[in-house]
This record gives sequence, C-alpha cells and structure tokens, in this order.
Amino acid sequence: MDKIIKLSELFEVTTDYLLKDDAEDIFGDLPESFGETELFYAHPEELSARKPSVRRVSLEEGETFMALTEKMSSRIAGAVSLFILSPIPLILLGGAAEYRHSPLTEDMAGGFGVALLLILVAIGVAVWILNGTQLSDYEYLETAAIHTDSRLIEIAEEKRRAFEPTYRVMITIGVFLCIIGVIPLLMAAGFTEDEFILVCCVGILLFLISVGVHLFVRFGMIQESYDKLLQRGDYTEEKKALGRKTSFFPKVYWCLVTAIYLGISFYFSNWHISWIIWPVAGVLFAALYSIVQAIMSKSK
Repeated sequence: MDKIIKLSELFEVTTDYLLKDDAEDIFGDLPESFGETELFYAHPEELSARKPSVRRVSLEEGETFMALTEKMSSRIAGAVSLFILSPIPLILLGGAAEYRHSPLTEDMAGGFGVALLLILVAIGVAVWILNGTQLSDYEYLETAAIHTDSRLIEIAEEKRRAFEPTYRVMITIGVFLCIIGVIPLLMAAGFTEDEFILVCCVGILLFLISVGVHLFVRFGMIQESYDKLLQRGDYTEEKKALGRKTSFFPKVYWCLVTAIYLGISFYFSNWHISWIIWPVAGVLFAALYSIVQAIMSKSK
C-alpha cells in the first residue's frame, strides 16, 4: 500500500487509477529500461528523481486543438500575407511620383506610402496576436514529451492521410507562384525602360509571393497539427529536445532583423528599397538556424 500511495503521488493520479486496467498506460510512458519490476522496487527518492516529464493528451483536447488550428490557420496566414503586401502601396506611390505631370510629390508619396505600410502591418500584427494567442495553450505539443490517447492517434493519422494530397498540391502551387512571380519583372526589364511599369511588376511579384506564403502557412499549420499529436517529422522527442536548446535563436534573430530594418529605413528614408531585407532574412534564417541546430546536436 505504501508503494501504491507513492506511485499515486509520483504520477499525480488516484490509487483507484493505479489498481485498474488503465494503469498500463502509465508504464507505456516510461522508457524500456525502466521496467515495472524496477519501478516497484526502486527507492522512493530515486523514483522521484527519475519521474518522467510526460504530458497526457486526451481525445477531447486533441480534437479541440486540431479544429482550432484549422480555424486559426487561414487568419494567421492572412496576417503573414499582409506583412508581405504592406510595401506595395509605398512602392506604387513612389513610382507614380516619378512622373512629370503627377500631382504627387516624393514627400507626399513617401508619407502616404509609409502610413499605409504601417496600417497594414498593424492590422497583420493585431490579427496575429488575437488568433495566435488562442493556440498558446497548446505550445507544450511543440516542446514536451506527450502520451496521446490511442483513439486520438487513430483519428489524427486518418486526418493526416486524408489531408496529405491537399497539402502537397497547395505547397506545389505556392512554390509555383513564388517562382513565376519574377517573370513579369524580367519581361518588363527586357522590353521597356518605363520605371513605373517596372515598379508595378515588383508589386505583382510581392502579391504572388504573398499568395504563395499564405498557402505555405495555412496548410502547413494544419499539417503540423497532425505531426505534433503523432510526434512525427519535426516533433519527435529527439527534435523537441533539440528545439528546447535552440529556442532562443528565432527570438533573438528576428528582433535583430526588425531593429536593422527600422534603423536602415528611418535613417536613409528608403522604405521602397529596404523591404528586401525581409525575404533575404527569411532565407538566411533557415540556413543559420540549421547551423545552430547542428552545433547544439553535437554538443549533447
């Protein structure tokens, strides 16, 4: 009885739970080297020190998470698209101000353009915060070891298999849009010297990229919701442990990028050019993050 009470305190469950058939779920959470016999004969202090940090995910909790992610994905993807679209008014107004008979001066174009840019960014940030915080209760799925209800695993696997063809098609379309977006700009550069046409082609490029990124984010979030519950892909226990070690990098990196972007833009007043920092930073982030993860994985 003393051992049973110790076990109930250790796993934070009732003694009735331990004495019923469901108790086998607890042993399923433990590593193979930590057998049932060893568990019952371990010293209480040693037992407490070896307590596994595993969080149980119920069927109801998992289904709520998947439904909420599907609902929030389109809104968060829309917010990301707004960030990419935000420089377009500034670029177009700046190009229009170059015409001789344009009623817009460069100062007017810059003022209106920056104002519209900040409005779009503010809307995107508001949408991101309002919707992203609703998923904050499930952040543990990205970092903690979890024990998922067996029925939930079946449902998540079924949804993943049914969704996978759609995911592949949408990601393919997104990549296609990002690639062909540069074609109008290349064609215009080869057939005309009109700067406003070139500026319009830059706007088309950003628009197509925003649509492609929208597809990446929206359908990627849904796919990741299944991977998180199934602990597959980037959410295996090994990669979660590595992610906890490198969690500092994205925060530091994007804060620095934002500071550099705002500093350069305000100091040189080149908002129509400085937007290029974001796509460059995005590509550079993937490379640097991979290097940081490789270094951390070797330092285990």
